[in-house]
Amino acid sequence: MLTQEFIRQKRDKSTLAAADIQEFCAGIVKGTVSEGQIGSFCMAVFLNGLTLDERVGLTLAMANSGIRLDWSKENLDGPVLDKHSTGGVGDKVSLMLAPIIAACGGYVPMISGRGLGHTGGTLDKMDSIPGYVSQPDLDTLRKVIHSTGCAVIGATKDIAPADKTMYGVRDVTATVESIDLITASILSKKLAAGLDGLILDVKFGTGAFMQDYKDAKALAQSLVTVSNGADLPCRALMTDMNEILGTTAGNAIEVIEAIQFLRNENIDRRLYDITMNLCAEMLVLGKLAANTEDGLKKCAAVLENGKAAALFDKMVVELGGPANICDTYDKHLKLAPVKRAIYAKENGIISAIDTRAVGISIIELGGGRRVAADKIDHAVGLEKIAALGTAVDTKNQPLAIMYAKDAATADKAESLIRDAFTIGGTVTKGPSVTEMISL
Repeated sequence: MLTQEFIRQKRDKSTLAAADIQEFCAGIVKGTVSEGQIGSFCMAVFLNGLTLDERVGLTLAMANSGIRLDWSKENLDGPVLDKHSTGGVGDKVSLMLAPIIAACGGYVPMISGRGLGHTGGTLDKMDSIPGYVSQPDLDTLRKVIHSTGCAVIGATKDIAPADKTMYGVRDVTATVESIDLITASILSKKLAAGLDGLILDVKFGTGAFMQDYKDAKALAQSLVTVSNGADLPCRALMTDMNEILGTTAGNAIEVIEAIQFLRNENIDRRLYDITMNLCAEMLVLGKLAANTEDGLKKCAAVLENGKAAALFDKMVVELGGPANICDTYDKHLKLAPVKRAIYAKENGIISAIDTRAVGISIIELGGGRRVAADKIDHAVGLEKIAALGTAVDTKNQPLAIMYAKDAATADKAESLIRDAFTIGGTVTKGPSVTEMISL
């Protein structure tokens, strides 16, 4: 079918055939579909939406546009599982989750992304580990999964290439926010990873991609429905992002917090609750736990006995990083030289946090990107970030400790961070995990 006729059908609110969607996505990869045509299609979808069958069809077509991993040939003795987060500030859950699941008998080929806008990226965090190869070839991925059970990496150019091209066009055509296109983009990469089960961390609040709870829940429902419709068992947890997750934000500094978590040190309660609930649901989904309570017990056991930390160490070594990173992280994960405590404008209780603004302050420090080509400074960031309900003052109890490359950069970021915290007023703090979305 002519590409312009395909676009016209969606423009005129007609239903697209799965075969035509497949042909369109194949044309994106071959170069027979132009960027202008991709943009027109995305805008037609943005304005008119897709039916459930069309969402499933687009997701499968993008997954089929490149290599699809087949773990059934690898003789693994457990299920292949993964997690996806819709993004936030301080979200280092993947770094602990992957080795915890591996220690419980699952296999986690975690294909992660880089930072997007104000949200941090798992891949950028892993890149802060010296020598770590975050985008290995597929043979290396298979080898590490066999020997360690987990690999936190980035997608190769062969994984869902139609999605990569389409996302670049969406970014410059004001169509990023389409739930239909978000759903297909997220799930196409997960389907291509050859999973047996997927858990989703869908965030809401001031630091989330979709701040409104109703909108975030609609996305969660779309993802769960389409994933299961494409024969990938899936469920989602709705989690709060009205404050930083954990006590750090940045790259190397978040890896340090993740390692301390795996060492059973300095564990933030909200970070623990969200991480362990996601892990438990993954075990249930993979039939490695009878129920959520059983899953929580199994995850707590491998955290407490050090098995999860040992697998993180092994994964890092096998992907080129230093040995015994969990014991030697202070040697390898250096922080920026300018260390500064940031104090509130007045004494009082933190009643609200503009978490998105805190994420933007990380970009201002150099820890995120303004444009895709920007080089990240992995050493900058924030630690000891105060939570909602914390009493702070102008001299002794800071809002956060900042690490910056120089004083001038620190000055710019400091005002952003200070202004992100509201002092005084009613404190509203809900549960870390609000509900589970499943079929």
